[in-house]
Formats: sequence, structure tokens, C-alpha cells
Amino acid sequence: MSKIIGIDISKQTFDVCFEQQERLIHKVYDNNLFGFISFMELIKNRDIIVMEASGPYYMRLANYLHSHNIIVSVLNPLIIRRYSQMRFYRAKTDKKDAATIMEYGILQRDELPIWKPSQEFIQALQQQHSCLELLKKQYHQTKRQQESFEATGYISNEVSSRLEALLVYLTSAIKEIENQMLAICKSHYNQSYELLTSIPGIGNKTAIMLIVITDNFKKFSHYKKLIAYVGLSPRIYESGTSVKGKGHICKMGKSQIRKLLYLCSWTAKKYNKACKQMYDRLKTKGKPERVIKIAIANKLLKQAFAIANSKQKYIENYQENICF
Repeated sequence: MSKIIGIDISKQTFDVCFEQQERLIHKVYDNNLFGFISFMELIKNRDIIVMEASGPYYMRLANYLHSHNIIVSVLNPLIIRRYSQMRFYRAKTDKKDAATIMEYGILQRDELPIWKPSQEFIQALQQQHSCLELLKKQYHQTKRQQESFEATGYISNEVSSRLEALLVYLTSAIKEIENQMLAICKSHYNQSYELLTSIPGIGNKTAIMLIVITDNFKKFSHYKKLIAYVGLSPRIYESGTSVKGKGHICKMGKSQIRKLLYLCSWTAKKYNKACKQMYDRLKTKGKPERVIKIAIANKLLKQAFAIANSKQKYIENYQENICF
């Protein structure tokens, strides 16, 4: 029978745990090609490798194993953390983490998601988006620093010219990356891009981000899974007859796309018929503006999922049939 191998991975090394003849075997390998080759000696046909999505550190090993036709399952670290808490595990070591991942993998053997690498162009868009967010953060930090110096009533010519030059450079770099992302999207995912931007309220940046996080809408089988992944699903806090907590969205998802969709809701409430009707209905009920815009963001995500999968552009007169 195939075995489950749990891996806790870090920048320099990765710990491996698996059961053999009712004994726990633990090994440590370097997180590089030589370590991968040595690790392959342990793996037999149909063994399943389970690891966490630990930042960028798991990617090289996961790609290497996938290229050698090894079954790999990559889990959200929060799943393992909650499982460990449920079991009241107190130890926190690399060996214990690898054993916990293995244990969870054994329990969920038939339900483990099979990992596949994203397409090269999706990875390029992901990296460019991360770079873009960093440049935007640097731009706003620099702008605030410039404004704080000016607020004192004095800023030296040298500092002023350096900050201004940096702002010009960052503005140019941001524009260049945005153009590159748009070019990649139109070159390889033009159909999805055209479909998404046909929805009133969804612009270039949001369309590109939706294509990136959904792997061109191949990653999710149902719109509810996408909504949960983004973190727009409602969370109800009630218990018995006395606890009636205030409901809110579950923010355990992608904050960047949530922010974009929230901004899109400002336009959608005016120009997207279904969203406008929702806005008017909720406004009549006395719902706060922020709550309404979150609901509209949720509606936009449903529309995007339906339209991308139906391969049909947004048609106002028939939106009720696609905005499920």
C-alpha cells in the first residue's frame, strides 16, 4: 500500500516523516536539487507527498516531484494549524510539524487535493503583481515622506530632487509592469479578459487578478468555493437564544482582490443593472453603505464566475440567468 509522507519545509531544509512497520521515520534533507535527488530514493510508486504552502519555499520541491510524476498535495497552513490545535499538540518543532502533516494526510487520504503547478504565464502574472504591489507601497511611502518634509516648511533642494526623481521612477516602473501584465493577459487569456471586462464595474486590474487567482477559472468548480477563497463569504455569529453576534464577512482569503472588488462596487452600483437593483433594495432596507458595497462585490464575483465559465459576454437583459 502506498504511504503518506509529510513534509515540513523551510528555506534551507525540509523535514520528512512517514510510517514504516508501525514506526515513525524522520529524515532531514537540504532544500536544493541534491536534497531532492536523495529524497526520491525514499519514494515508491503511488506514495503521496503532503506539504504546506509555506511561502515560496515549497515551490521548487513541489515542481520537482510533479515533474517526476509523484502525487503531491499542498495544503493551506491554517488547516494544519487548526488540526494541531484540535489535537492539543503543544510541541512546535520541524519534526513534529512534519509528523502532524503526515497524520492529517493519513486521515484525509481520500480527500486530499492533488496539486498541479500553475501555467507559466499565470506564474509570471503572479510575480509581476507581487512586484507591482511592492512598487506601489514604496511610491506611497515616498510620497508621504515628501509631504511630511514639506509640512515642516523646509525641505532641502537635494532631498526634494531625490524624492521627486524616485517618485518619477516608481511611477514609470508601475506603469511599465501594468502594461506588461495587460500584454500577457491579452496574449494568452484574451477570451477570459474580454468576457470579464464586459461586466460593468470590472476593469483591467480586477479582470487580470481574477484570471491569476483562479488559474484562468480552472481552479474552482463552484462559485461558492471562489467566494470563500477570496474571503467574501458571510460569517454568522450566533449561539442559542442569547448570543446574537454581528455578522460579517470571513476575511480568511485574498485581501488584494477583495479590495479591488470593493472599489469596483462603487461603479457597479451605477452601471451594472443587477448590482444597481441590489443597491436600491438594500438601501431601502436601511443597510449601511459598506455592507451594501460588500454585497455588490460578492455579486460581481458571481457574475465573473458565471460569465467566464459560460463563455458568454455580459448581456444586461439576460443577466438574471447567469448571475446565480
